[in-house]
Amino acid sequence: MPIARPGGLLDLLPEQGGLAWVTDGEGLVGWGTAARLDLTGPDPFGQADRWWRELTAGVHVVDEVGLPGCGPVAFGSFAFDAETGRSTLIVPETVVGVRDGVWWLTTIGPAAGVPERREPPRAPGPLTAGHGSRTAEEWTGLVAEAIRRIGAGQVEKVVLARDVVVRAGGPVDPRWPLGRLAAGYPSCWTFAVDGLLGATPEMLVRLEKGAASSRVLAGTLRRTGDPNRDRGSTLSGSVKDREEHGYGVRSVADALARHCRSVAVPDQPYVLALPNVMHLATDVSAVVADGSTSLGLLASLHPSAAVCGSPTPAALQVIRDIEGLDRGRYAGPVGWMNADGDGEWGIALRCAEIDPAAPERLRLFAGCGIVAGSKPAEELAESEAKLVPVRDALRS
Repeated sequence: MPIARPGGLLDLLPEQGGLAWVTDGEGLVGWGTAARLDLTGPDPFGQADRWWRELTAGVHVVDEVGLPGCGPVAFGSFAFDAETGRSTLIVPETVVGVRDGVWWLTTIGPAAGVPERREPPRAPGPLTAGHGSRTAEEWTGLVAEAIRRIGAGQVEKVVLARDVVVRAGGPVDPRWPLGRLAAGYPSCWTFAVDGLLGATPEMLVRLEKGAASSRVLAGTLRRTGDPNRDRGSTLSGSVKDREEHGYGVRSVADALARHCRSVAVPDQPYVLALPNVMHLATDVSAVVADGSTSLGLLASLHPSAAVCGSPTPAALQVIRDIEGLDRGRYAGPVGWMNADGDGEWGIALRCAEIDPAAPERLRLFAGCGIVAGSKPAEELAESEAKLVPVRDALRS
């Protein structure tokens, strides 16, 4: 039902268990659990699609607003590697949404509705940081090994991830970093699903009434803080970065072509400038021709070359062979869908995962695309730049 503006979306979240998908102050937040699905093993998107169809088949919906995100909504976060990771879908009891200035409330069952007041988020307190699965020196060695394998013809591009561990003085209130990420990176999609939180600049797929779109980001340059230098950057002219970007665009366009017609790919990428880095970006659009839901499109799109490499099977095998990191849901799809299967799914980048067994401990993630022209030291510097948003958001 339509409601008056109750405050900022993220201000409505409870201290624990909140769900969020917010960009430029609009989107969805939710809390409570009306239904939940935890997945392991092959074909998580197919399993999730069947579960969601069955769950929503007999649901009676009273929709007085008629905007995307009204009615039953499932927030989801999928593992990067289905062979080793766990994926989760959560249907909240209460959802508050806003789009184009219109606010609404969706409740399932006897949910109480919008709270009048929440306690403000707590700062994490003193932070200590350390390396995760690999030290910085060890990780640059992995980059060198990936370059060697590229030179040997095993793969054209491989994306290597690294993690760092941050400990707070007490259990982390997710609302603190979420609010700071949303304020600092308003054009990104700030998300929270089952302990995974972040602000991603990359939309893997948006599906709305048959129209699909995807934003591909690959090729990164750290910003200098000097607008004149940044404006004159060589990112768009970098052979290495354009090669890396091309692999990502081709993988997304090919995946959409399996389900869509009229796949449109711009001739040239543009530079997407964020506060900490700049990316080469391409927005791909298409029209679904086979009735696929957003989950059906995800099954073909993930993992894309932007987060895995190219060719994808060979790159995934290199990752499994040398990375030595349990990515969990990092670099997997994260987002939401409605009862029709439409929705928005980003890639879980610029993110952290709160340890459920020790909520004062978080793992922060970053990844870099490695191609023949990559240099280990430069890739380490790029990964550090990608860790900045969540590191800064955790500070008091």
